[in-house]
Amino acid sequence: MSKPIKIKKGLDIPMQGEAEKILNTAPRSATYSLCPPDFHSLTPKMLLKEGEKVKAGTPLFFDKYNEKIVFTSPVSGTFSDLVRGEKRRILRIVIEADQEDEYVDFGAADPKDLSREQVIEKLLKSGLWPSIRQRPYSVIANPNDVPKAIFISAFDSAPLGPDLDFIINGQEKEFQVGLNALKKLTDGKIHLGVHAENTTSKGFLQAEGVRVNTFKGPHPAGNVGIHIHHVDPIADKDDIAWYLGVQHVITIGRLFERGIYDATKIVALTGSEVLNPRYYRVTSGAKVSDVILQNIRKEEGLNTRIISGNVLTGMHIEPEGYIRYYHDQISIIPEGDKPEIFGWITPNLDKFSVSRTFPAFLMPWKKYRLNTNIRSGERPFVITGLYEKVLPMEIMPMQLVKSIMINDIDMMEKLGIYEVAPEDFALCEYVCPSKIDFQDWIMEGLDTIRKEFA
Repeated sequence: MSKPIKIKKGLDIPMQGEAEKILNTAPRSATYSLCPPDFHSLTPKMLLKEGEKVKAGTPLFFDKYNEKIVFTSPVSGTFSDLVRGEKRRILRIVIEADQEDEYVDFGAADPKDLSREQVIEKLLKSGLWPSIRQRPYSVIANPNDVPKAIFISAFDSAPLGPDLDFIINGQEKEFQVGLNALKKLTDGKIHLGVHAENTTSKGFLQAEGVRVNTFKGPHPAGNVGIHIHHVDPIADKDDIAWYLGVQHVITIGRLFERGIYDATKIVALTGSEVLNPRYYRVTSGAKVSDVILQNIRKEEGLNTRIISGNVLTGMHIEPEGYIRYYHDQISIIPEGDKPEIFGWITPNLDKFSVSRTFPAFLMPWKKYRLNTNIRSGERPFVITGLYEKVLPMEIMPMQLVKSIMINDIDMMEKLGIYEVAPEDFALCEYVCPSKIDFQDWIMEGLDTIRKEFA
């Protein structure tokens, strides 16, 4: 194991509602969904018509610009609805689920006995290829590329993030098989990032065929982008690294062990407005309401926000919405829709502040019931040095975003656009006194660069 990489810059946001290590199985949803907007830059082309029967693993649509990349149903049932948004953009494909799943048989195989081309073909046909993304650009990996390395983060440092040691428990074998398959995809190393103190699972620490990199420090220490930056940085647009989550590695392991696309995963139900925060076993694309049930705090006049993912990078969804493809967490916090008399001027022991406006720094043990109120609106940049304190990368965040705003491609490249993804700038957005949407601007910059060199 490598010497711990100490992340000194960053911020742990002390929130109420961490999931207790209790695992329940959520009831089977009546409908499941696959949402094309989860896959950035994707233009979907449908393969089925409404009313057609599907099995778990049946192709639903493919990428218009790369027909090899298909997206398959997580359950068996009937393709019941195609929901469109503005300009007829496909927002979600809804499957009315059967009582029990039937699976497309992709054939079990030991990935050690297969060639790289055979492993890729199985991942493409099963619909599991979209679980692999790439830097630069933070989009689905191109199967025609050979990455210099593959990165997996084995701990989540985001606010109330799920405990991946708890999630992998009992699934260590599938995880190792998934690693064996991924090993075929690169001539370089598979880098597994673990926490120096909190990671204890043998499934991670004794994983075979990987280099275990140890990290220590505040969020975003668990972000895969931070791991790439400190272990094997992206130098230019042709310097490609792939990455994926622990649960997608497990799903890939099941594919090779059993020959089926089993989309089961474990999500953490977290947040101050959850009565009993805990873990639930669900099938990917399940309805959020079937996980939440009657587990939300109810107070007169209280409105809550349901987020698929964590509070920094997740997506606001309705109670009848669906758990998104890349998310292992549901967060529920209060809406910040109530006026505050005198605002920040009022002394308050129940508010968290990065800049010591409130006395939170005197109580490092305290957890807070934070809401969504950003307390002000967007205004010109203020030079404070806050961004550099929470971004542990050798990058100048304000200057990079300014270069994106004026569409200066040369300056974007010089300032490190190829290394970053929106999630790396989530804390910059959180601490920003100017209320700039850093994540949106970073994604816009990446899109500009990708189109420029496509």
